[in-house]
Amino acid sequence: MEPFIRSEQYNFIKSQTQILINGHATANDRDVIHTLKTVAKERVLSLFNELSEEQRQVLDPIDTIKEPAQAEVFLLKIKPFVIPFKEVTEKTIKKLFPKAKKLKNPMLENLDLREISYLGWDDIGSGKKFIIAPHHNKLLGLHGTIKPSNKKGICAICSRFEELGMFMSETKGTVQGTFIKKGNYICLDSLKCNQNITTLDKLNDFIVRIK
Repeated sequence: MEPFIRSEQYNFIKSQTQILINGHATANDRDVIHTLKTVAKERVLSLFNELSEEQRQVLDPIDTIKEPAQAEVFLLKIKPFVIPFKEVTEKTIKKLFPKAKKLKNPMLENLDLREISYLGWDDIGSGKKFIIAPHHNKLLGLHGTIKPSNKKGICAICSRFEELGMFMSETKGTVQGTFIKKGNYICLDSLKCNQNITTLDKLNDFIVRIK
């Protein structure tokens, strides 16, 4: 069977397993537990517009999860069905960032491409962050400066409370020779940010706002 789960959907499913674990640990009422299981399963299945019987069978056991060990086994079983991020080559990077000279490519050797919704890395020499993200069925490249805010806050991409940096991009204005700066607070750690993403809505909003 081909992979059919996106990375952010996997993260959402993972969050539902934690809700079930917490529920079983704190609730004693049978009806409460039943409702919790029903809602978790409905939420997971509703992530997908269409599911084959085979795909559904992969996800169905989520409502049997009571303990961390069960969640771990379940998540390991569905991990092979997560769609990996499109492979990024040196040629791809040069095409997306043609003006970036001597750009240091991201370290991809130890990166599990099933765990990212976007690829983000810092170029220490230039003080810039580079982001590659899917947009309208193709890869889009964004880059800008990133400055640590030295505080925690809500990330514009994953909506979680993390260590933030101000990402600031510069685009050409309507008048020749002018530039428009656009910025937002995002996670300093792109890998952590990816692990937090359970919906692509905010990532898409960020792309539209910055590009």
